[in-house]
Amino acid sequence: MSHDTTAIAGIDVTMYLVQDFDRAMKFWTETMGLTPTFHYPIGRGAEFTLADGSTFGLYQRPDGEWARSAGVMFAVPDIDAAVKKYKALGVKFGHGGEIREGPICWLAFAQDSEGNFFALHQRKAQDQA
Repeated sequence: MSHDTTAIAGIDVTMYLVQDFDRAMKFWTETMGLTPTFHYPIGRGAEFTLADGSTFGLYQRPDGEWARSAGVMFAVPDIDAAVKKYKALGVKFGHGGEIREGPICWLAFAQDSEGNFFALHQRKAQDQA
């Protein structure tokens, strides 16, 4: 049996570009409670390895070029409690922090200190989906 060494096997890091690295680090560490697991030796970047083994990163380009990012949905065990906590810490939520229900999950859309969009996301139990 042959093994395809060119096939995409997963996502190693999801990275957001930031405009101000120090401000972004403050948001993601102090507000969102993440702990950096790696700092880039050259440049202004860091990675956070999450409890499930996935990695989220921040990077400020040396040339200052920036583009807004979107698409990361961070898993939380209790979306109601998470939205309440992060609203109290000043996180900006779309739609006033309304939690939206989808067929397989609940989610709430938010924005970081750099203008990047993300969501808090709670999967439904199999019997609820």
